[in-house]
This record gives sequence, structure tokens and C-alpha cells, in this order.
Amino acid sequence: MKNSFYAMLSRMKYIARWGLMRNTREENLAEHTLEVAQLAHALAEIGNRRLGRGYDPGRVALAALYHDCAEIITGDLPTPVKYYNSRIRESYRDIERGAEDTLLDLLPDDLRPAYEDLLGPGRDDPETERLVKAADKLSALLKCIEEEKAGNREFALARRSTEQALDELALPEAEIFRREFLEPYGLTLDELR
Repeated sequence: MKNSFYAMLSRMKYIARWGLMRNTREENLAEHTLEVAQLAHALAEIGNRRLGRGYDPGRVALAALYHDCAEIITGDLPTPVKYYNSRIRESYRDIERGAEDTLLDLLPDDLRPAYEDLLGPGRDDPETERLVKAADKLSALLKCIEEEKAGNREFALARRSTEQALDELALPEAEIFRREFLEPYGLTLDELR
């Protein structure tokens, strides 16, 4: 059999997000992943340039690109279900690890090491994982803002809980991003100029 890892990655565009919510515009996993990678890179740059951190922005962006790859196999389990209780959360994490391992098994042996530490948020690097998690939450917040702007009140509670989750992360890089870059996401194209 030919190696199918990259063909599997290309299927991210078929995985719908926000499955329990009415959406004015559907969002797929590929779109979300790109946005998370851009945001994670921004957080790393903010950390380095404003806070004197020593992040590797390229590494952070790569980790973000692969942070939800397991969902190609598992689908996007809605947050209220995924975090309903500790048993479900732990079981789902095991399922995600299994899905990541399944994806890794689709690679030839010589390429596998290049991806082993990328699948999963930061895999074993807590600083990278924290940045990717914050970027993931920022992406969710941006989706809430977009939906609310379109008149969809369905996302009001999701917005509040996402803002609370970001507050609880207490990541200065994310706070700087929210303070300096969040407001324009509610503007029209003409207002952005």
C-alpha cells in the first residue's frame, strides 16, 4: 500500500466544527487549524519581542498545524461532551492518542520521527502546548465574535466560557493579543483599512 498520511491530512476540510451549535457559516478543521497556527505564531512572537521569552515561533506554528489531526479520525467532539467529566476527558484523550498513533503508522519509517513530536498540542513541550492551547481558545473566541456579529445569539454563552478559559490560562501573550488585536475582528472589510 502507498503511504497515505498526507492524503489523510487533506481530509481535514471535511471535518465540521461546532457540531452542537447552529452556525451562520460552517467552519471546518482545516480552516480552524490554519487560524490556530497563525495565532500561535503571533503569540510566540509577542512573547519573544514584548516579554523576552525564548520561544521557537516556527516550532510553535508547526505544533499548532498538527494540534487537532486526531480529529480526522475521531471527528470534532463538542467541548461540552469532551469535558463533561474527568472520566470522559481521560478516555477521550486516550482515543486521541490512539488516533495520532494511527496517523503516524501511515508514514514510512524514515519520516515518522519528524512527526512524532508534532501530533498533539506540543506533544511533550509544555510551553508550546500552552501557546497552542491559548491560540485554540482565541480561534474559538473569534468564531463566537463572527457568529454574534451575524446575529447568531447561539454563541453568546460559548463566548463567555471561552473568555473565561482564556482568563484562567493567565497567559500574558494572549492578554496582549486580546487587548491589541481582538477588536478589529468585529469590523467590516472597509472598516479594516
